[in-house]
Amino acid sequence: MRIDRLEVYYVEMPMGYTWKTAYGEDKVCHTVLVKAISGDAVGWSESSPFFAPTYTNESAGSVYYHVTEVFGPWIVGREYDTAGEINERLSIYKGNSFAKAAIEVAWWTLESSITGIPLHLLVGGTTREVVTGTAIGIEDSFDLLLHKLQEAVDAGYPRIKLKVAPGWDVEMLEVVRSAFPDITLHIDCNSAYTLDDLPMFRDIDRFNLAFIEQPLHFNDIIDHAELAKQIETPICLDESITSFRVAEQAIRLNSCKYINIKPWRTGGISDSIKVHDMARDAGIPDWLGGMVETGIAKAISIELATLENFTYPADLGNVSGKFEKDITDGFPEMTPRLTYEPFTGSLPVPNIGRLAEAVKVQKIVAP
Repeated sequence: MRIDRLEVYYVEMPMGYTWKTAYGEDKVCHTVLVKAISGDAVGWSESSPFFAPTYTNESAGSVYYHVTEVFGPWIVGREYDTAGEINERLSIYKGNSFAKAAIEVAWWTLESSITGIPLHLLVGGTTREVVTGTAIGIEDSFDLLLHKLQEAVDAGYPRIKLKVAPGWDVEMLEVVRSAFPDITLHIDCNSAYTLDDLPMFRDIDRFNLAFIEQPLHFNDIIDHAELAKQIETPICLDESITSFRVAEQAIRLNSCKYINIKPWRTGGISDSIKVHDMARDAGIPDWLGGMVETGIAKAISIELATLENFTYPADLGNVSGKFEKDITDGFPEMTPRLTYEPFTGSLPVPNIGRLAEAVKVQKIVAP
């Protein structure tokens, strides 16, 4: 296909709640939407690495800049038979996986639109439901945390993720496990600790966690391998897995027993498939991670999560009610089984009116 032009939107959306993690608070979703156009066909993608470079070294502003000023002009006006050809053309640029994914994922949704083949079948998945867990951020009190945990347990979520940070870790887990001794639980550290915290991690072994997600530096795999030797609880890598090459090295070093896959963090769907396949072949389960993003990105992630090695419940939760006013049309409600069904027809799209209200800046990239 020929990508005739890109329409790029920087969007700000107030959230329905404050999301607290080890790197701070988010009350507004800052995200970048990309509309790729080929003739009469349209594909949408989204990339949402937060307002500031707190999760990785990218931000919504840097994604918008690179897509509109650098990557987009380098891509539009050319023919691409595969997403790999997009990646090859972008390979002269270093890093910036969220920005590259904004374009690469748009190729996939555009291809789905042109061929009429559902995205989950294009990526090699199957038409199966995607099971979701839920996540709870850092709360203002243990009472509020326990209340939210009880709501999640009552809803029947098969696993719950808790955000942790120094000062909100061991004591918090003692409180949680006293109230909920048997639920499937893991914690997400968002890179907040170092190997100097080894005694704390050894103490955490007693809480019977499914795993510890990204305990150490955001781009480390060596110290994670050392930590893995010293504790019993498995390690899951998230922020560190920025490409299939890094994933291959992490697997070789035994840095993790689980891998969180986000297509935006790995540079797109093609590299996410490669990471999935390497992990599967190494006997390492994958699971779908999530960002603070709209239903556009969530829908694409659901399609990817139909691949066979996504066996741990996804980070989707209940998408409805996440924002004060969502811009997504066509996103389904979660089923009573706490699952999302893949899309056999068109993927969700932005509501044009609500998108116009949320757009901070926009630009058309054309030859």
